[in-house]
Amino acid sequence: MTEEKQAASVPQSGTTASQEEFKKQLEECEKKAAEYLSGWQRERADFLNYKKEEMERIGQLINYAREEFILEILPLMDNFEVIEKKLPENLKKNENIKGLLQIKIQFQDFLKSLGVEEIKSVGGKFDPHLHEIVGDVSSEALAKEGKKPESGTIVEEIQKGYKSNGRLLRPAKVKVSK
Repeated sequence: MTEEKQAASVPQSGTTASQEEFKKQLEECEKKAAEYLSGWQRERADFLNYKKEEMERIGQLINYAREEFILEILPLMDNFEVIEKKLPENLKKNENIKGLLQIKIQFQDFLKSLGVEEIKSVGGKFDPHLHEIVGDVSSEALAKEGKKPESGTIVEEIQKGYKSNGRLLRPAKVKVSK
């Protein structure tokens, strides 16, 4: 038995070499594991960035489709405006006409729920980012009516303009004083 103890306590030359080889393999495996882990982490970050960019792109597509839909509805609002302007006073109390004008109010509420707002024009200064000039009115003609606006002031709105979430959908068509 003492021989066996001596043999066990004395390292054999074959086991030292295999332990060294095992340590090298272990180090290589640890390096590969660290490399794979860092590669996986980079790919995960890239995927999360891609996912975020795709969500933004989808949101932009939805907003674009919404704006196109709104632009299709705006002529209906224009027709309601024309009807309301040209409606004789005696018909404004008619129940059928009130119902028709209630539909206009529902359209306005629907557009507001989508973030659409009218551009206020009459009495304000002309802004080329919000307005489109379709005509001008001379100061003399306005003076005859008793008005004295400054040059470049909007005196009449031909067609309403609209913005959606701060972005111009359609410029207001206006007449300005010169």
